[in-house]
Amino acid sequence: MSNQQIEKLIINSPYEEPSQYWQYVRETRTFSREPGRRSAGYVVATPQSKGFDDPGVFVAIELVNAIRPRIKDWRARGYPGVTGITKRLLDHWQDQEDRQDRRFFFCQLEAIETLIWLTEGPEAEKTGITIPADGGDFSRWCCKMATGSGKTIVMAMLIAWHVLNKVANRQDTRFSKNVLVIAPGLTVKSRLSVLNPFSDDNYFELFNIVPVGLLDKLRQAKIIILNWHTLQWDTEERIAKKKTVDKRGTKSDEAYARDVLGDMATARNILVINDEAHHAWRVAAESKTKGVARDEEEATIWVGGLDRIHKAKGILRCLDFSATPFAPSGKQSSEEALYPWIVSDFGLNDAIEAGLVKTPRVVIRDDGKYTKDYKSRLYHIYMDKEVKDDINRKAEETEPLPDLITNAYYLLGQDWLETRNSWLARGHNVPPVMITVANRTETSSRIKFAFDHKQILIPELCDSEKTLQIDSRVLDEAEAAEESIVIDENGKKLTKKQQAELLRRQVDTVGRFGQPGGQIQKVISVGMLSEGWDASTVTHIMGLRAFSSQLLCEQVVGRGLRRTSYDVGDDGLFAPEYVNIFGVPFTFLPHEGGEGPPPPPPPPKTVIEPVQEKEAHELTWPNILRVDHVYWSTLVVDMDVLDKHRNVKSWVKNDHLGFVVLYNFQGVVRKYYPDFIINLGNGEHLILETKGKDSQQNKTKRAFLDEWVKAVNNQGGFGKWQWAVSFHPSDLAGILNDSIK
Repeated sequence: MSNQQIEKLIINSPYEEPSQYWQYVRETRTFSREPGRRSAGYVVATPQSKGFDDPGVFVAIELVNAIRPRIKDWRARGYPGVTGITKRLLDHWQDQEDRQDRRFFFCQLEAIETLIWLTEGPEAEKTGITIPADGGDFSRWCCKMATGSGKTIVMAMLIAWHVLNKVANRQDTRFSKNVLVIAPGLTVKSRLSVLNPFSDDNYFELFNIVPVGLLDKLRQAKIIILNWHTLQWDTEERIAKKKTVDKRGTKSDEAYARDVLGDMATARNILVINDEAHHAWRVAAESKTKGVARDEEEATIWVGGLDRIHKAKGILRCLDFSATPFAPSGKQSSEEALYPWIVSDFGLNDAIEAGLVKTPRVVIRDDGKYTKDYKSRLYHIYMDKEVKDDINRKAEETEPLPDLITNAYYLLGQDWLETRNSWLARGHNVPPVMITVANRTETSSRIKFAFDHKQILIPELCDSEKTLQIDSRVLDEAEAAEESIVIDENGKKLTKKQQAELLRRQVDTVGRFGQPGGQIQKVISVGMLSEGWDASTVTHIMGLRAFSSQLLCEQVVGRGLRRTSYDVGDDGLFAPEYVNIFGVPFTFLPHEGGEGPPPPPPPPKTVIEPVQEKEAHELTWPNILRVDHVYWSTLVVDMDVLDKHRNVKSWVKNDHLGFVVLYNFQGVVRKYYPDFIINLGNGEHLILETKGKDSQQNKTKRAFLDEWVKAVNNQGGFGKWQWAVSFHPSDLAGILNDSIK
């Protein structure tokens, strides 16, 4: 099937291996829907191409393409060679009954399976698989996962796998319970707190990553999460330039490691996880590339710090996670420097087609101005001859923007305004967000000035109080600055760090009602495209920088692709959520056309919380681990009362409540979620299960449920309980009639 434009981009289930993909056909400039799975790889611009519709050149990631079929075969054979703990985790992660609404995406399972296979799989099956080094003394493996595909969850799975195996067998040197996580900035560092098993909102509990009974063992881990700035050290050159008397020289590697690792200072054989790992690349001694000096400094501190820790304490392995793992070089071909140690790949193409992220719509409508090859001048605005030179120079913020940029903002802004009005009409309490990714700070300032002074005639979008101008360099410099005092616009005295923290709080909470960034509707960014920042309310993107590859497009649009809903439709696929884009040449990636209704608001959420007036209907139940009277009670939120049977005081459907009965079926401990809990008029509780047909597994469940009820009743502290099963709606009235003798 070939199309000029794709009408429906989502064609794969998020929970299954991709079975088809959209292929861009270079010769015909059409999209073809092909069976099977897309090869791992990426697209770069055709050499010397200056066209607006460059189809690009596909570059395969051969190592991943060699590993994928071996993983698939290993999975089909039941994961031979793994430890008992690893097998238990793999079974737990893939048990659909156990997972309920916490199913993992296929890409998440494939990523962790790949790391496990490389560590525990039979050596004979790895023949011919060689993972290149980065030039250092410790090994690195990289999982390439698109923004929005859930790499933080994979990190949590990775930590659980390593720690639980090490606790079970302290002599197994393949594993570590000492984990160092490095983030590219405080924004990402804050988000990674979910990897701390002691955190209230940790992912291990939230996503049911660890089987019942193993969470305490997981908490034997030592996990520290650091910002890359923490790895900085004083060189001899810096010390010589200091104007202080204290010039004691550089610290030894041992002393440096103690300072950086803190509570983990005595650890050995450390597992390192690099998030947004495209910041962590090894700079060659002779490389001082023009235009990327700041990137080189960060990379040097990041990787150099790990080198020092490895010398002092030993790094077991460094595991990298990034959507775009390549080292910048400041050249047009920089994307060709993709990390050669990538072992798994689920790119943005795959994520779009599985609906894991928003569907990009390339908006190309304009005022009729076209290039000589009849391509819209808004397709890649930065490359327009009237734009590129103008925004690549130092300029005062008061200097007007090129007409093409002003017109583009007006068109995209009108689209944004239509979206905003639609959201308001539906009672949505936060606005849609337009983000701009500019090429330099001067351009960013000119854009903000143009909006602040209503040079772009959309008054609703010109509210300066609802605009954020972000330069990640400014944030970093302020964070590292001394406690110098600045005066804010209200005359309040703040240190630069305090000012940076206020801005960061706004950045981190864009789109969250009641938070500092909740009413932000326009973000003008320079460096945040690689900071790991995103917001689920982004609906419009303006790209004003060079795009020479699929990877650069991914970095920019990834800031606006976070979904708001993960509800699967009747067809097993996610419903599309849209983001409209100007200026990003999406020839490299499958996309839908720009015409159509405005991006809809996030679906309404039903807030479930206790209501004081309904306190009489409160339900509690014991959570039984074993029938030897190990138990505790869990408070259930009140329940939207429905039926009025004379014996029913109140009832609740066991949906997202956590009421579970453990049972053993065919030697595997599983979780059973009964359908309903009913509070009877006589004060007793009825557990009601509904079944259309019976099976041996269902009979086993009921046997354990019966044992559960007897154990609770014998204990006596939670009132009287009974259970029943309804096989047909017609028998429900009789069950309720008989519930009170």
